[in-house]
Amino acid sequence: MPIDKERIEKAVREILLAIGEDPNREGLKDTPKRVAKMYEEVLSGYSDSPDNHMVLFSEKYDEMIIVRDIPIYSMCEHHMLPFFGKAHVAYIPNEDKVTGLSKIARIVDVYAKRLQLQERMTEQIATAIMEKLNAKGVMVIIEAQHLCMVMRGVKKPGSYTVTSAVKGIMRNEPTRMEALFLIKGRL
Repeated sequence: MPIDKERIEKAVREILLAIGEDPNREGLKDTPKRVAKMYEEVLSGYSDSPDNHMVLFSEKYDEMIIVRDIPIYSMCEHHMLPFFGKAHVAYIPNEDKVTGLSKIARIVDVYAKRLQLQERMTEQIATAIMEKLNAKGVMVIIEAQHLCMVMRGVKKPGSYTVTSAVKGIMRNEPTRMEALFLIKGRL
């Protein structure tokens, strides 16, 4: 679904008027276009799919693969304010199939670049990797700071929300503990 930049520009102009600003003043006259272009970029996940990034390679490997500290930038669907942090993704391949490491980061981006709830995004990433790779198990952990909690409302800077989704054999306690140990980097 392509983003309707013209419609966004009109809406931003209306917001400027609604808050008592002059959308024609020098500093604001190009703001509607800039905001529309920004939304097209930061919400590009609506026109993307994990299928576009899931490249499989034949490799005889059945141990855990982890890509950790993947930067995420998303937009809270409740206030349309950013939240940002890190995603950690672990999976155990099945049937001698692995995917490129950069593909894991791209799948994270597909879901991050949408209006989101962190909980939903965590589950979407885990489900996509589990299904597309037919993995034996997947664990996704996201740690993020939400500007809706930092700059408005409760105003708690420095607070992080941590969510997880655990699937398949990653639910077994020894495997889960290994993944957590490796994700936290205590080797």
